[in-house]
Amino acid sequence: MPPANKRRSAVRSLLRLWPYVLPVRTRVFGAAAVAVVASCLGLVIPLVLKWIVDGPVADRDPAGVWLGGGMLLALGVAEALLFGLRRWLVARPLAGVEAAMRADLYRHLQRLPVSFHDRWASGQLLSRGTTDLMLLRMFLAFPMTFLLVNGVTIIAGFGILLSQRWSLGLVLLAPVLPLVAGCFLFEKKYFKVARRAQDQVGDLTTVVEESVLGIRIIKGFGRHRSQARAFRELTRTLRGTELNKARLLSAIMALITTLPELAIGIALVLGSVQVADGDLSAGTLVAFLSTALALRWPVESIGFLLAISNDAASAADRFFEVMDEKPAAAGDAAPRQRTKSLPAQQAGMSFDGVVFRYPDAPPDTPATIEGVDLHIRHGETMALVGATGSGKTTLTALVPRLYEPTSGRITLDGRDITAMPREELRELVAVAFEEPTLFSASAGENVLMGAASAEEHDLLRALDVAQASFVHDLPDGHATQVGEQGLSLSGGQRQRLALARAIVGRPRFLVLDDPLSALDVHTEALVEAALRRVLAETTALVVAHRPSTVLLADRVALLSGGRIAAVGTHDELLHGNAEYRELMSGAEAQEQEAISR
Repeated sequence: MPPANKRRSAVRSLLRLWPYVLPVRTRVFGAAAVAVVASCLGLVIPLVLKWIVDGPVADRDPAGVWLGGGMLLALGVAEALLFGLRRWLVARPLAGVEAAMRADLYRHLQRLPVSFHDRWASGQLLSRGTTDLMLLRMFLAFPMTFLLVNGVTIIAGFGILLSQRWSLGLVLLAPVLPLVAGCFLFEKKYFKVARRAQDQVGDLTTVVEESVLGIRIIKGFGRHRSQARAFRELTRTLRGTELNKARLLSAIMALITTLPELAIGIALVLGSVQVADGDLSAGTLVAFLSTALALRWPVESIGFLLAISNDAASAADRFFEVMDEKPAAAGDAAPRQRTKSLPAQQAGMSFDGVVFRYPDAPPDTPATIEGVDLHIRHGETMALVGATGSGKTTLTALVPRLYEPTSGRITLDGRDITAMPREELRELVAVAFEEPTLFSASAGENVLMGAASAEEHDLLRALDVAQASFVHDLPDGHATQVGEQGLSLSGGQRQRLALARAIVGRPRFLVLDDPLSALDVHTEALVEAALRRVLAETTALVVAHRPSTVLLADRVALLSGGRIAAVGTHDELLHGNAEYRELMSGAEAQEQEAISR
């Protein structure tokens, strides 16, 4: 994961949520207005108490006391109903805001290039889509409203206090400056700690996810204790950060609670002296103290609201860190009329001066792919052969634009792939990777992900070509759920389903990255025999390590050090290129050894 950004303004971070709040602004503002009215009703209660004490109580009027009690009850019920109305107003729309943000995040993650996902830990992304969005919903539902409500309440309350007895009101205003200074320091420190805690939650989520997905490795190598130690260490670090947050919050809460309580105590003593001297009525003192006590919650909640707001601001920063990442948009909206076909003899797949360097690679390191020029004729199958680390997988990943070339261009039937809408490109090109990925769905659904328009007969054909007839023997046939990552299947079974997924849509261009590596020799022979029919109908680039796979191709390209070192038929390269001969002799020896077993 990239390093955390430097601290930014919490207000500025939270204001970025406005486009998501905009559609529900009427209900949110309505809820805030209702809460302000409800809070201000609470300030009317001390005025009614003043009237009761100075009026019916002083005059010994029971009827007036009952009337005053009824007024207090009505005000209390109205306040409770208004606060209930506020919650009803915001509950549904803010749940919709959270859902919209989560949908946008997921959609954006699908559009970001593979290089982004190479850099970011999956746990960090997961925590942004779950924990962080929950914090933002909590902020929108409570602190955002009550920072306004409590601010209005405090201003109105102090106006009432000063109007009742300005000298006592000034006593209660005395703690304002130290409270403002304390809140400023608290906000400055808490923001950093909150961000650190959320990043650590992401790290912890990554460890948990990796441990669950890699449970077979952990158990197979007896590494559960070391994994548990790593988990405990991260948990201990997160615990320390959370305790730091708690210390900061307890310090500000102590300050916010102590200073106003001290001021109220002093005002009570001074007010009692003034009542004893006859300078102040008892009802006014009761009203004054009741108003001061009514302001306790708005004042004391400042620390709590600031803490949640800073948590939310940090969560907003983490959310927009991902959303601010720019997808590789070249060609996404390119008008189709801008592309033009080249002459028929240039149809097929062409690499013209293609250079690729990974975005995170140091500038002084050589490019992974360095000036590749290669033409695969229409309907031809080209095998791509090279030593480990020569750049074969990287080159194949450039065709469907999982990565963008640093320079040069790739064309399909004469059309530059960067000028094609991605949706069109990925309808033309199908891929099968060496490491097959399956999803928590049925076997049939995993295969049909390769073509949106494929039907039942296409599925059955693809399973037949990929020699995946084992699917029919599963409990529910191709409707059987294969589980997360397809771990209920063997490696060879997963690879055959991945191959079926690549060919189910009869693609015009096919890119296969060593798709048969997990198959035994006998199954491989069956798959190759069926695959020949598919390759005859498409233009294909096949990464190959075994001589038997190379023989599927019309021609072979030797990739060495990121460059195409030689192109020719298998026999031509075997007799005319020492590097190719060495690669094939080693692969053939391994293949013969596998057969003998």
